[in-house]
Amino acid sequence: MIRKILFFFFLCTMTAQFSIGQSKSTKKNSSKKPNVLFIIADDLTATAISSYENQAIHTPNIDALAAQGTRYTRTYSQYPVCGPSRASLLFGYYPNATQTYGYVSGRENVGPTRKSMPEFFKDNGYYTARVSKIYHMGVPIDIEKGSNGTDDEASWTERFNSQGAEWQAAGEAELVQNNPYGNLPRKGGNVMTVVKADGDDLAHSDGKTAQKASELIREHKNEPFFLAVGLVRPHVPFVAPKKYFEPYPHHQMVLPPKVENDWDDIPARGINYVTSVNGEMSEEQEKKAVAAYYASVSYMDAQVGKILKTLKDEGLDENTIVVFTSDHGFHLGEHRFWMKVSLHEESVRVPMIIKVPGKSPAVCHSFTELLDLYPTLTELAGLKTNKQLQGKSLKTTLDNPINAVRDMAFSVSQGGKSFLVRTDKWAYIQYDEDADAGMELFDMDLDPKQYNNLAHNPKYEIVLKEMQQNLKAKLAAVRENDLGIDYNIK
Repeated sequence: MIRKILFFFFLCTMTAQFSIGQSKSTKKNSSKKPNVLFIIADDLTATAISSYENQAIHTPNIDALAAQGTRYTRTYSQYPVCGPSRASLLFGYYPNATQTYGYVSGRENVGPTRKSMPEFFKDNGYYTARVSKIYHMGVPIDIEKGSNGTDDEASWTERFNSQGAEWQAAGEAELVQNNPYGNLPRKGGNVMTVVKADGDDLAHSDGKTAQKASELIREHKNEPFFLAVGLVRPHVPFVAPKKYFEPYPHHQMVLPPKVENDWDDIPARGINYVTSVNGEMSEEQEKKAVAAYYASVSYMDAQVGKILKTLKDEGLDENTIVVFTSDHGFHLGEHRFWMKVSLHEESVRVPMIIKVPGKSPAVCHSFTELLDLYPTLTELAGLKTNKQLQGKSLKTTLDNPINAVRDMAFSVSQGGKSFLVRTDKWAYIQYDEDADAGMELFDMDLDPKQYNNLAHNPKYEIVLKEMQQNLKAKLAAVRENDLGIDYNIK
């Protein structure tokens, strides 16, 4: 009997000790800072990802991330050009608030006392590293040189570049822009040179980026990290190993419809800087451009898969916030437009996926903007940022995807003098602050591809005035901060 009583007390004591130990362990784990893995592609439109709306392309790794996280369907870039978009995202201010429009980091405009997103994490005990293009970097030039571009050194504990041959890579090459006779196999610069490249993934910049990112995850797995990974594809030139072109025979590519007189109701400033017309592109060249873009996206997607696999293999996926997005979109022949800069949907809307440990997979249709990432990530990490940040935390949408944080999206282009206001039903583009340079108004329910400009239709005069008032109010709100900027638009 005594033995039974003693054995009972022994079991109770051991159970209590186990419970206390488990409680301490749980407390220790719950108090550990979450890592942040921030992956940004270059010139990736939401219309070229299969988990969004394009079943003709293969993006299994991005799709898998979307199936595990929250996929945002209406995220907009604040400026559809690399430099100002990235500066806005990383510093948390609209381009018009800081007048940051060029190929700069944004530091010169924001000033030395305002912290960038990675710098803020660094100041709060995080190891912060950049691999390849996060702030602006000239593609292909800075990639060819392996240089830093207009990077912000204060943001990082360490930074790494991923040098690549780009348009000069060995392999079958063809220039599909401004090459009507097909006698130029390749050309450098910001043009659509296609290279079905020799060698494997590691022969090119993004393969090297994925390898270095994986190394850093393994090396810093025992400390909180903010790892920013910049993949330069599908930015031109369209360079990828040959195997990524195989699923996309160019003759099978389906081009957007060519609408007769499509440009007649588009203001002169609304005709994009690269078109099938000024690019002297034949229909075959257009199809080759689409196929090469898709191949570049598939190559980039494979690198995303490698990085995410390393995160999982190292047991870090349950304590790491993962973000995947792009700096802006890309035209693939819509309205016979190519590349970016345009404020039309394909150029300014981007994919965005946020995976937070413990959150259920979801799809969120709230309007969101890229500069919302700064306050979102800091709040998720339990950090307090300054109140002047102009983005809005998306944490409530991660808790419940039906929550809405914005009732419209806002973007600018052309040196901050052209504007987009996007609401549930309407997309309004104005090409000057006084509208003299032209306007576009589209019913996004009936005309999602934006072919019928209603801005000068008297039937929509009330809608037009409402959207103009929305723009006026938004511009005033954007300029209300203490950055000491002169907001007079010349």
